[in-house]
Amino acid sequence: MTQSPPVREVGRPIQRAAGRADLIAAGVAGALVVAAWAVGSWLTGHGTKVYAPTPPLYAGFGPHVGPGSLPALVLAVLVALRGPELAARLAWRPLLAAGYLASVAWTTFLALVDGWRTGIAGRLTVPTEYLHEVPGVTDIGVLLHSFTTRILAFGPHSFTTHVAAHPPGALLVFVGLDRIGLGGGGPAGVLCILVGASTPVAVAVTLRALGGAGLARAGLPFLVLAPAAVWVGVSADGLFAGVLAWGVALIALGAAARPDGQRWVGWSLAGGLLLGGCLYLSYGLVLGGLFPLVVLALTRRIGPIAVAAGAAGAVAGAFTAAGFWWPTGYQLTKILYGQPLQLGTERPYGYWVWAAPAALAIAVGPATAAGLRRLAASVPTVCVPTASGPTASGLAASGPTGFRDRGRLALVLLGGAALTAVLLADVSGLSRGEVERIWLPWAFWLVAATALLPGRQASRWLLAQAAVALAVNHLLVPPW
Repeated sequence: MTQSPPVREVGRPIQRAAGRADLIAAGVAGALVVAAWAVGSWLTGHGTKVYAPTPPLYAGFGPHVGPGSLPALVLAVLVALRGPELAARLAWRPLLAAGYLASVAWTTFLALVDGWRTGIAGRLTVPTEYLHEVPGVTDIGVLLHSFTTRILAFGPHSFTTHVAAHPPGALLVFVGLDRIGLGGGGPAGVLCILVGASTPVAVAVTLRALGGAGLARAGLPFLVLAPAAVWVGVSADGLFAGVLAWGVALIALGAAARPDGQRWVGWSLAGGLLLGGCLYLSYGLVLGGLFPLVVLALTRRIGPIAVAAGAAGAVAGAFTAAGFWWPTGYQLTKILYGQPLQLGTERPYGYWVWAAPAALAIAVGPATAAGLRRLAASVPTVCVPTASGPTASGLAASGPTGFRDRGRLALVLLGGAALTAVLLADVSGLSRGEVERIWLPWAFWLVAATALLPGRQASRWLLAQAAVALAVNHLLVPPW
């Protein structure tokens, strides 16, 4: 009688084929980046301005080292070699604490490659940034009532670029920091790092709450070492990413909590307040509303989502009562985007509609391309209900019990929400260039797909991620 080959031997060809497919996916992402650079450089050389000194990134070429270079390299190697092991065996709360500290350190060291003054303290003090307007805010009520009158360019009291292109909440964050005695670029930069660097932890918390505890652990080292950290430190968009991620995480915790207790109300209320605040940090964060829909689809619990929606509505009501009407601000910002001398108007749509995803590919790194390939391949299996199907009473609070792999389904839907947000922002034409920074609120949810990469390959993929971040930070210099 012929014996069947061992299971391990049967599985090896499949594993090798999957590994080759991962490398191909990373190679395709790399090819897109190279194409964006080549075409962007050619267009610039032939008189078409793409307004990206090193396309598709908004940065100039300038090799350099700084005080953060060696610490960043050492930390990257440590996380790559030991991170997966620690993520697998540490208790959950110590793991989150370690992940946050590593994320803060990684982001800070990358920023310090440019030095303290240029890399952190000076990032938000240039004339186009938020801090330029802080000294002129003497009355918050007057600011909110008059905000929309100062959005369009070329007026006597027009706001600087970043303030005009965002709702007033972003400016108010830095005004508030100044009012408590922490004014200036240093505290503002540190705040962006501390909040933005917490995004990996928030994404992991969300995955675990929605049934993907193992995936949360596997993905955390990748979330920490994401090349996106280059732009978290320091930009206000990094802060936006953190606020959005924690809003989603808190709502997920509320939906996963016992329905007969009271904790779900507090979690949902806090999450709703943060998501409501997101609407007044950046107009594009309205797309963050896709994430609570994912939580609802996975948990089938209306109560937490209703509480969160009520809290978000309260934030909107407060801003409206104070004098700022969000739809008017959004419409005027669209007009601003089309005014003369605005980069958004002059950047060619036909180039940026595909080059912007190339910039995002750099921010999320090659491991994310491989992870997204595995995520896409898993869709046909994880999105099919089990034979028994969902229970008559709906899905349990801990996750979609009627599906084969509830954690992987959560990863699919969260990644799908982020990809949808990116696609809508891209085709709208309102994100032409600088998306490596602007799309930070979506980037980390895509990086989470790296949790699907085989554990035995994790260190190599992590080193690849770190190499991209270190190369970008040491070879390029952003003009802002």
